[in-house]
Amino acid sequence: MKKLFLLCFVLSRLQGLAQLTPIYDSIPMSDGKKLAMTRFQPSGCTQCPTILIQTPYNRLLYNAGLPLGVGTDINSQNYNFVIVDWRGFYGSASALYSGAPARGEDGYDAVEWIAQQAWSDTVVGTWGPSALGRCQFMTAKENPPHLKCMVPQVAGPQYSYAEYYPGGVARTEYFEQLDGLGFGMSPVLLSNPVYNGVWAFTEAANFYPDSIRVPTFMQGGWYDHNIEVMLEFFNAIRATGTGVEDQHRLLMGPWVHGGHGTAYVGSVTQGELSYPAGAGWSDSLAMLFFDHHMRSIANGWDTTQFITYFQMGEDAWKTSAVWPPVGMTNTNLYFHGGGVLHSVAPTVPSISENIIYDPNDPSPAIGGPLLRIDLDQGPYDQGPLVESRADILKYESIVLGQDVVMKGKAQVHLKISSDRKDTDFAIRLTDVYPDGRSMLVNTGIFRMRFRDGFTAADTSAMIPGTIYGCVVDLPSTCLTFKAGHRIRVDVTSGIYPQYNRNCNTGASNMYPGLNADSLVNPLVATNTIYMNSSNQSYIALPLVDYVGAVHENVHLYGAAVFPNPAGDEVQLEIKTEENEKIEVVLTGVTGKQLFTETKNLVAGLNRFTFKTSGFAPGLYCLTLYGKNGQQSLKLIIN
Repeated sequence: MKKLFLLCFVLSRLQGLAQLTPIYDSIPMSDGKKLAMTRFQPSGCTQCPTILIQTPYNRLLYNAGLPLGVGTDINSQNYNFVIVDWRGFYGSASALYSGAPARGEDGYDAVEWIAQQAWSDTVVGTWGPSALGRCQFMTAKENPPHLKCMVPQVAGPQYSYAEYYPGGVARTEYFEQLDGLGFGMSPVLLSNPVYNGVWAFTEAANFYPDSIRVPTFMQGGWYDHNIEVMLEFFNAIRATGTGVEDQHRLLMGPWVHGGHGTAYVGSVTQGELSYPAGAGWSDSLAMLFFDHHMRSIANGWDTTQFITYFQMGEDAWKTSAVWPPVGMTNTNLYFHGGGVLHSVAPTVPSISENIIYDPNDPSPAIGGPLLRIDLDQGPYDQGPLVESRADILKYESIVLGQDVVMKGKAQVHLKISSDRKDTDFAIRLTDVYPDGRSMLVNTGIFRMRFRDGFTAADTSAMIPGTIYGCVVDLPSTCLTFKAGHRIRVDVTSGIYPQYNRNCNTGASNMYPGLNADSLVNPLVATNTIYMNSSNQSYIALPLVDYVGAVHENVHLYGAAVFPNPAGDEVQLEIKTEENEKIEVVLTGVTGKQLFTETKNLVAGLNRFTFKTSGFAPGLYCLTLYGKNGQQSLKLIIN
């Protein structure tokens, strides 16, 4: 299916090739080698500014259509486009040798060569996603005099331990995809699975906000894997004193990383969801940015806010001067027995639940920030293939009575134990729709041997049966959980192949044979999550008005009534940690009891239906009385 889509895409582009005539040439480098180049020049352009794209993915693919909304209509543009193959890749393969100049130095040479050409007005900007974006930062670091500005997408310049080993766990499919694209990074990465001097040097060498001296328009997506990388670096370049710090901008949309399939930065469809209000913004705003900085067009770009971001759920663009936005505070939602997620901490003295984790049959990765070409990216329903399995614990809120806004980064704090010396705990945050779909928001993972830190000296085996703390970081997002939805947290011990499978043995060599997906003598683990008065597990979410959304005058029952206002009948939903008996009482505004009924609850979710057709329209109070407390709900009958 993906191959068919790509074929149709290419054929559709080919229909307009009469307007897209490639000019093949090469660019001389300072070492005497040449890089293969393709140039596209508008017919009415004698001297124009140039957008430079440096790619490891074959420059000739752009013969089927240019980015930034240009397609094949080059003659209507005000820019030349120059596409260059990286040294060592495709048309520039022969330029590679040991000790060759770095990509940033090649970028410098390319910018300055373009500035000297007769078809150039000397002004150069750069554009490109992912590796093409990282290369732009490398080029800007070299400070070529004629580089005017850049638009890196879904990328930052960093090479950090946390990017490749989140929570201490190798990103299996990412390593495999990088190798498949010809980067060959996995041997070096897998030789350094703990934080060490190699990582310290690499991080310091590739974090250089004070070297970025041209206006930068970073573009990213809430379903991408580079969210934290981008937010960190944007905040850093905004804080430098380079003189252009107030000219930097950030755009965060409802987008995946892209690279394969139908979803990409700026597309309507992302996974199983659609975001029409987000479509095309990356291209149109990038062109405004280029026009302002490269053509000196007075288009109001300089008055835009520093950060523009998409609030999913509301399907609306918002702006902010800083990230995270001001006014956000964390709300702790606690895990309770029976799958309850509640803002009231558990009071029961001893409750825990188990996950059985088999490395030979791990919880599958369905959607998310995945890059391997055979995997789907973006938001997908976790119900059919993930939450239907026996190796998962699910904790969810009651039905939200009003919209709940989330902006920022969540953390899951667990109290856990295991019967093995090492294991992982993995988190999926989902948005549960009224129709039952559990749409993935983001994921995180943590390997327990790293509970005291990520250096070799920090690591230690678990003592089976001992209770430990565990913190799982989730990347930033912007999502409004709509009224009628639920917030759900899924806990497993793997998300495969997004992350490496833990063999649970505690062996010192986690990646035998430098293989990101090796299994050696794997053991089945029984992993325990604690949720009681002395050992609490919870998720800390940056939310607005969660308490108002769930009418938190409640005590121990996560109850909801709907529809509300009600017609002929109403459904009462109750979540409880244990089997018990409660009394349900309906009263009018005067306090008079109109009916009372006893219900037997089982641990978990309970649903009951009551007829309301015999009651006069008005406001009522539905109260639940049980051994652990009471809860009152407002009910309107039409």
